[in-house]
Formats: sequence, C-alpha cells, structure tokens
Amino acid sequence: MASLLPRALPRHLHPVAWWVWAVGLAVACSGTTNPLLLLLAVSVAALVVAARRGSSPWARAFRLYLFLGAWIVVLRVVLHVLVGYKVGQTRLYSLPSIDLPGITLLGPLYLEGLLAAAVEGLRLASLIACIGAANALANPKRLLRALPGALHEIGTAVVISVTVAPQLADSVQRVRRARVLRGEGGKGLRSVGRVALPVLQDTLDRSLLLASAMDSRGYGRRPEQAASARRLTGALTLTGLLGAAVGTYGLLDATTPPLVGLPVLAVGLLLCGGGLTVGGRAVRRTSYRPDPWAGPEWVVAGSGVLAAAAMLVVAHREPSAVVLPLGPLAPPALPPLAVVGLLVAALPAFAAPTPPVRGQR
Repeated sequence: MASLLPRALPRHLHPVAWWVWAVGLAVACSGTTNPLLLLLAVSVAALVVAARRGSSPWARAFRLYLFLGAWIVVLRVVLHVLVGYKVGQTRLYSLPSIDLPGITLLGPLYLEGLLAAAVEGLRLASLIACIGAANALANPKRLLRALPGALHEIGTAVVISVTVAPQLADSVQRVRRARVLRGEGGKGLRSVGRVALPVLQDTLDRSLLLASAMDSRGYGRRPEQAASARRLTGALTLTGLLGAAVGTYGLLDATTPPLVGLPVLAVGLLLCGGGLTVGGRAVRRTSYRPDPWAGPEWVVAGSGVLAAAAMLVVAHREPSAVVLPLGPLAPPALPPLAVVGLLVAALPAFAAPTPPVRGQR
C-alpha cells in the first residue's frame, strides 16, 4: 500500500523559510551559554543540512563553517590563557605572568575561567553554524528573487558576495580533479602555486559570465523616481529603523516603560515596511517559476520560531537553566522545554521536500 501512495516531487524550498528557520535557531543559541543546549542546536543544524542539502557548490560548504566554529572555540581559549581575566577558585596551573601597561600576559589558570571562555566560543560557533546551515540550504540566487523591490540592488551585491566563497571552492576542486586526470599529483605548499593561477583564471571567467548574464537580465537598472517619492522612502525607512532600534532596546532593558518596548518596535517595523513598499514601486521585475510558499515552508519557518520562543520562555522563567553554573561550578541543567524546542527545529529534516539534483528544475 505504501508504494501506491503518491510521493511529493523534489523541489526547492522557499529560501526565506530556510533563513527564518536558521535565524530562529540562532536566536535560541544566542540566549544560552549552556553547552548541552548549544551542542544540541549544532547537531540539529547538521542533521537538517545532511538530510536536505542539494548538490550546488554552496551546499557542500557547511563543514567549512563547522571548522571555522571549532577554530573560534580554540582561539577563544588561547586568548583567555594569554590575555584573559583570570577568575575562579579551582586553580589548574600557574604560568609566569608578564605585566604590561594595562594588561597582564599569562598568569594562573582556573578551571572556571577556561570553561567560561570555551562556552563563549561555543556560543559564537553555534551562531556561525546556524548561518552556515542557511547558506547551505537556501539558494542565494532564489533568495534574490524573494527580496522586496526596494532591496533589489543591495540583494544583488549580497548574493554575489555570498556566492564567491562556494564558487571558489568549486573551482579549486575542479582544477585539482583536472590535474589528477593529467597525472599531475602533488599536495601541500608545493601545489599552491600551480593551482592558484588556474583557480584565479576560472574564478575571473565565471565572474565575467555572471556579470554579463545579470546585465542581460536587467539587474542594476532602475528607472527614475520622483524626488518626493525618494524623500518619503528615506523618511519612512530612517524613522522606522530608529523606532525598531528604540523598541529593541526597550525590550532588552527591563527598566524602560512598557510603551517603549513592543509598541515602538511594531510601529518601527510598520514604517520600515511602508518605506520598502514605496521604494519598491520604482522596480519592475518579472519572475519565472516563482518559489511557492506552501505547507512545508510554514513547518520549516515555524519550527525555527518555536525553538527561539521556547528558549526565550525558559530564559525568562528559569534563568539559571540556560547558563553554565560557574560559581560554584556545577553540571549544566537540561530544561525540558528548551530541549523540546530544539528538537522541534529538527522537523525540516523530515518535513521539507527533497531538493532536486543539480541540473533539474
């Protein structure tokens, strides 16, 4: 009977849904220093990427973000050993200290200080992993089509900058593959000079082809807009950004009046939306086969939002459950609500449609 059921055809998920999911997971990571929760969030991101990444060059770059995150953790610990503020009660080792104007190098090492440095590095590494998951799952070219018209030019520059690193990595792989087929081996520093020039030439050629293709499709061309419309767009956008900044500050600062928080933030976002709408009237675009927003998109985006909401609720009700207790040192807690929220963020690994292989639409 299972073979008689219709199967969903492979398709690309809407890129905005992937970014909403990744931002929600990143918000959940930013609200905790609990290493168990951070490792669970990174594991969820890796699971979703492994299950739903495509065959494009940027889809294979997630492990580079993981390597970068691991390097950040190591670097954060090394900086703490060198110039960090040494605090704690459990002394591990005493290094010779060097007193400089305003800073002290090395000195005694405490277990609490090393754990705090490692956890801070792990939190930053988890944020990088979340953004790397969004870059690996969401096609940046499709994301450009989903941006508002007012952000079209900025989005074009961002998409080009985002695709540079994956295209460069793809060029390195193709050049190395061509060298192996020609019988030219060699690894390490000796092969850098022989690989760098072909990679640079290939990257330059592909950049010129991309520029020509975008110019032929009308990217970067914007019709003239009335001066009143430009002034209205600037005033709405600037006022909205200021209101959003003040409202965000009001939400983070408990001493501010209630009206300075969520109401000001909502008004600022509405003004920003009005500015984008007025500014986007001057851009006329057509889209071939626009990405649909259906049930899977709602599930993916909602799972990220629920993960962030669960972490914020736990941080508000049990602040000690989302931090690593250092004074005195104790094992980290494992709040059930935060765990469930992060596990819900793993739903895209099963609910998102399977992406088509490279070359298919």
